[in-house]
Amino acid sequence: MKSIGKMPQQEKVAYMQSERIPVLVGKLSVPTIISMLITALYNMADTFFVGKINTQATAAVGLVFSVMAIIQALGFYYGHGSGNYISRKLGAGEFDAAADMASTGFVYAFATGIVVSAVGLVFLKPIAILLGSTETIFPYTVDYLRIILIGAPFTMSSFVVNNQLRFQGSATYAMVGICSGAILNIGLDPLFIFAFKLGVAGAALSTVVSQITSLVILLFMTRKGGNLRVSLKGVHFGWYYMAEIFKGGFPSLVRQALGSISTIFLNRAAGTYGAPVSDAAIAAMSVVGRYQMFCYSALIGFGQGFQPVCGMNYGGKKYDRVREAFWFCVRIAFFVLLAIAVVSFIFSEQIITFFRKDDLDVIRIGTVALRYQIVVFPLASIVVLSNMMLQSVGKTFRASVLSGARQGLFLIPAVFVLPYFLGLRGVQMAQMVADICSFILTLPMVFGFLNEMKKESDLYEQAWNK
Repeated sequence: MKSIGKMPQQEKVAYMQSERIPVLVGKLSVPTIISMLITALYNMADTFFVGKINTQATAAVGLVFSVMAIIQALGFYYGHGSGNYISRKLGAGEFDAAADMASTGFVYAFATGIVVSAVGLVFLKPIAILLGSTETIFPYTVDYLRIILIGAPFTMSSFVVNNQLRFQGSATYAMVGICSGAILNIGLDPLFIFAFKLGVAGAALSTVVSQITSLVILLFMTRKGGNLRVSLKGVHFGWYYMAEIFKGGFPSLVRQALGSISTIFLNRAAGTYGAPVSDAAIAAMSVVGRYQMFCYSALIGFGQGFQPVCGMNYGGKKYDRVREAFWFCVRIAFFVLLAIAVVSFIFSEQIITFFRKDDLDVIRIGTVALRYQIVVFPLASIVVLSNMMLQSVGKTFRASVLSGARQGLFLIPAVFVLPYFLGLRGVQMAQMVADICSFILTLPMVFGFLNEMKKESDLYEQAWNK
């Protein structure tokens, strides 16, 4: 049977609403998991290669990651906002409306990226200080941040096209675009950093070049098979499209933006212990954050394979299939994350040593932080998949609350309160506490929605029988 991405839109929607859930989720999630793992891998590559320079350079990359997270947040805002709309409209058979949203979401994102780039470059040094740079880390932060900001429009737009392809069910095409850029980045890092002697700026340049490459390939992929093409003719400026993007994308913006803000607070909390402990603590939390993101990416990729199934079936009022897909994904994710948590806990010291073997303080601080964070990792299965389901079906408020819970509602207070009583140990424990609280909040919200869907399904079936 031909791949989902090559099907005409009508055939693709019919397939998404009829194929067995395990088969469908498997076909869609494998490419997205690969994409997310390779993307996380190239983010880790920056940390690995920059770690060969010194501790301050490693810390700088960790600090700038907060800004990169904001750029990514805006990319996901437009990508998920337009993508969720596209998925539901395709499920309802409204193909022209879906095509117009694909073009509109892309143009909005690129324009926003230009604004972010301009503002960021004007306030470059104050931003570097705000991120938590110490006097020794500051020059590395400025060098890395400057180039990342220049590439913001391309980075943001690549996230949009990637998500639009994925929400259409063309996960393989999205994977090709993202993975091509990621692999290029891994190859360019040592070339720019060491061969061209650009240092930490070389790592940033490698990232931007890879993102531009990804964008070009992704745009080419929109012209393959039955995918929606990005065209200036389809761009619409008006409150309707802005509102629809907001409904579908705001939870992603909340999740990513609050994640960036909480990371800034976390780094600033880690930087209050005086040199050289502060530099080591910031570097250690940077390494832990990148590794956790790598592990987390497999879950995100799995959830991204679930989202188009959820959106198209919800749009077609096939609520039983949405519920079936949700529980199938939760079960698989829980046991996979449990295995990852056990292995990571056992080998936590070796994992941190891999990135910064010459600094015993980084290894000591990072090992403890990683063990605290990874022990509650399996809880993320229901938290993340609940969030993705609510976002995909347009339940903006509930999805936004869950999106903001882990990185904002709970983590930011934990970063302020725990270090006050526990010192550095509080910094290391903060994410674990936030994850437990997020899990407790998620349960009543997701079970409430699942019950609502069951009632809607029963009413729809009764009306159909009449």
